[in-house]
Amino acid sequence: MNTNQIEALIGMLAVLALFAIMVLPSLIGIAHDRRVDRQLREAQDHHREKEDQKSSSRSTVPSTATWYAEGRRSKKLVSS
Repeated sequence: MNTNQIEALIGMLAVLALFAIMVLPSLIGIAHDRRVDRQLREAQDHHREKEDQKSSSRSTVPSTATWYAEGRRSKKLVSS
């Protein structure tokens, strides 16, 4: 190898090293974002499972507002 080839090799290695240094933070950030997204998705799924368990164990008694509205409707029909 002559001097020109060695200088070209050193220059190419320097450029590749600088490229790696510039790209590495972006790759770390992308990996971090994916991990956070996965954790959020798992937490949402866990929350939905808990809600589904709660809603399936609830009784089907109507709320007070529904009971009151149905009572008023029946009184109107009777008084008509």
